[in-house]
Amino acid sequence: MRVVLQRVRHAKVTVDGQVVGEIGRGLLLLVAFADGDNDATLAWMAQKCADLRIFPDDAGKMNRSLLDVGGDVLAVSQFTLYGDCRKGRRPSFIGSAPPQRAEALYDRFLAELPRIVPGQVASGRFGAEMKVELLNDGPVTLILDRDGEAA
Repeated sequence: MRVVLQRVRHAKVTVDGQVVGEIGRGLLLLVAFADGDNDATLAWMAQKCADLRIFPDDAGKMNRSLLDVGGDVLAVSQFTLYGDCRKGRRPSFIGSAPPQRAEALYDRFLAELPRIVPGQVASGRFGAEMKVELLNDGPVTLILDRDGEAA
């Protein structure tokens, strides 16, 4: 599983001109799945995102987590995170889970988040052409990887 995590002031995702998910202060998670990912991988990643101390404390240091600040999460499926661009000019997506498996993992990840996240949990729409808007706060952007076989 791979997540690109961005600390945001606000974020939203639209499909066909309609907002399908929107949050205030919190985290935008662009998520992709590999075929070996499992429930342990999903639980680990959800907890890791919530526990990361990437929000500023009163002194401006990154000492607070999403749990500490009561933040929201917007999770958007993005299989292109597994794009391999090392050869040629067209990315290979062989490392990404097949769509049916990825959608099941995405749904289970979305079910896991509300158990941990103190604020609102919103999402994009799997497989849809989406437009994501955000105000990156910091900016703070991190890449998290977890091999499902090792979870």
